Order: sequence, then structure tokens, then C-alpha cells
Amino acid sequence: MNIVITGASNGIGYHSCLALAAAGNTVFALSRNKDKLNHLKEEALRRKITGVIPVVADLSDTGSVSQAVAEITSTSKSLEILVNNAGKLTNKPFAALSIAEWKEVYEVNVFGTVEITRQLLPLMKAAGPGAHIVNISSMGGVQGAQKFPGLSAYTSGKAALIALSECLAEEFKEYGIAVNCLALGSVATEMFSTAFPGLKAALTPDKMGRYIADFALNGHQFYNGKVLQVSASTP
Repeated sequence: MNIVITGASNGIGYHSCLALAAAGNTVFALSRNKDKLNHLKEEALRRKITGVIPVVADLSDTGSVSQAVAEITSTSKSLEILVNNAGKLTNKPFAALSIAEWKEVYEVNVFGTVEITRQLLPLMKAAGPGAHIVNISSMGGVQGAQKFPGLSAYTSGKAALIALSECLAEEFKEYGIAVNCLALGSVATEMFSTAFPGLKAALTPDKMGRYIADFALNGHQFYNGKVLQVSASTP
């Protein structure tokens, strides 16, 4: 299978890439950090995994997204799985957040996801029935779940991603493309440390990465248009 994962240079995306490539898939690993992507590639080769293809892409820049999609399209004529994992978090009180800071978060968490999905849609249509889009949200974005101070921009963006997933599942039914959303709880990543300094997360990124990899490969057989809460603790 051909697979794209955004936010692949560290944390959950990093380990999801390794797990999916180890299963024999070709994984286009997207991130704006070239050095970290090279480290991912080196780690994959150290494990004798050959399917990881680094692609530099800044999701907040439409031109960069277009360039990345052109690179993917030059080698692949179809795409079976897209994992929208990239995210940006700012921990700051609402009253102190500027509109520029709101836009920075939304450019990655919402608009970047929209743009990469829109541009890759022709490849997913070419894959035919069975293609799967997995959007990575957060428990904070789930209506009724506990919210935390300082995370209004991040949390509201992740809530938008949940609604977007439900909308796209309906729109893409005619193409046989399933769209699901995973609302993650605490995972020991840099982003979690920024959100909750000093707090220990319930899961490691490698464990969550393996879970996401398995869901990306098989979840479309059981779910479409669903938001699944993947959380072992609060937060």
C-alpha cells in the first residue's frame, strides 16, 4: 500500500511510520523538519525497513503542500491511506492569545489538514474502494470531555477536525473512501509536555504509533465517519 503520514518527524507520527513501513508498505513521511526526517529514514534502515520516503512539507504553506503532493504523485498513482497527524499547540491563556497565534495553530491543525487532504484526494479516488483517511484529534476536542486552561486554540481546532471528519465521511462515500477520527488521550510527546508540564502521560508514542498503524490498515472495515476515543487517562 501507499501511505502518507503528516507530522512524521517525531512522536506518534514517527512511530506510526516505522510500524506501517515495517509491515511492507510504502510510507511517505511528511514534515517540515528535514533533519528529523533524515533521522527517521536512518532509523528505518537500521531496522532493515526500506519503505520510508521522507518528504519535506510545511502544512501551513499551500505552495509547500503542492510541491510535496507533486513529489508523491511522481512516484505513486494511487494512495490507500492518509494519516493526518501533524499538529501545533500553543499553551497560553485565552486573553493573552493574539489573532496571529490563533491563525498559526489553525493553519496547521485545520487548514493544513484540509489542504493536504484536498490535494491528495485524486490519488485516493484512484485507489478505489477501501481507501482510508485517519484524522488524529484529541480528547480535548470531544464535546463534553474535560477541557484545560491555556489550550483554547489547540482544543477548538481539534474539535473542528472531528466535525470535518464526519462531514468528509459523507462526501467521500461515493468514492468508497472511509474517513475516521481518533481522539487521543495522553501520550508522552513534546506536545503533551508543552500542554501539561511535569505531568506523566499514560502511553508512550511507540505504543500509540502501533495502534494508529493497525487502525489505519484495518479500521475502515469496521468504521466510517466515527470518532473513536483512544484514552487511558484524563488528561
